[in-house]
Amino acid sequence: MKIALLGVLISFLYYQILGRLVVDWWTDPNFSHGFLVPAFSALVAWQNRKRLAAQEIKPSWIGLWLIAGSLLILIAGVLGAELFLSRSSLVFLLAGLIIYFLGWGHFRILLFPWAFLFFMIPIPVIIFNQAAFPLQFLAAQLASSLVALVGVPVLRDGNIIQLPGMTLEVAQACSGIRSLMSLGALAVIFGYVMETRNLPRVVLALASIPIAVAANGLRIMGTGLLGYYWDPVEAEGFFHKFSGWVIFVISLAMLFAFQALLRWLGNRGSRLK
Repeated sequence: MKIALLGVLISFLYYQILGRLVVDWWTDPNFSHGFLVPAFSALVAWQNRKRLAAQEIKPSWIGLWLIAGSLLILIAGVLGAELFLSRSSLVFLLAGLIIYFLGWGHFRILLFPWAFLFFMIPIPVIIFNQAAFPLQFLAAQLASSLVALVGVPVLRDGNIIQLPGMTLEVAQACSGIRSLMSLGALAVIFGYVMETRNLPRVVLALASIPIAVAANGLRIMGTGLLGYYWDPVEAEGFFHKFSGWVIFVISLAMLFAFQALLRWLGNRGSRLK
C-alpha cells in the first residue's frame, strides 16, 4: 500500500516533466537513445537481483535528506524553467528512496544503473552553448585538414570552410555535441555487454569523445568532397538531411574497431606474460 501511494505521488509530481522528456526522445534524433537508457538500467538491476536479495536491508536517514534535496532541485527547476534540473531531480529522488528504504548496501549495488540514468536527460543549454563553440572550430579544422590531405584546395576562416565552388559553415547544430551524448551512452552499453573488466569499459566510454569529434570531421570532409567533385547543392542537402545517420554509422564503426583493438592488445599482453 505504501509503495502504491509513493508511486502515485511521484507520478503526480513528475508526469508533465517525464511527458516532455519522452517527447524530446521521440522528436529529436540526437536524444532518441533516451528510450534505451531506463530499459538498460532496469536490465542491469535485474541481473543483480540475487545480490540485492542477499544484501541486508539497513535503511538510512540520509536518504530522507536526499529526498528533500531532490524536491528542492525540482522546485528550482520548475520555477527557473530549467528542464535539466527538474529532470535530474527524479534521478536523485530515486537514490534517496533506495538509501532511505533499503540502505547504502543496496545503493552500492545499484550505483552503475542509477548513474547511467543521467544519459537519458539532454544536456543543459548552458553546457551545450559552452561546448558547442570550440567543437565547431575543432570540427572545421579537422575537416579542412583532411580535405587538404587529399589534394583539394581549401581555406578555413574560423568555422567557415571555403572550397572551390562552395562554402561550408560548421554551425552550432553541426558541432557534433548532440551526437556525443548518444555515442557516450551507446559506448557504455557496448562496453558493459562486450567487456567483463572495468578498465576497458571506462576506456571505451572515454573514447566516445574523440570518436565523436573525428566522425564529425569526416562527415564534414565528405560533404566538402561531394560538393567539389559532384554538385555543391546536392552536397548541402546531404549535409543537412543525412548528417545524423552518417555520423552515427561512422561513430559506431569506429567504436567497434576501437573495442576490437583493445581486445587484441589485451590478448597479446596476456600471451606475452
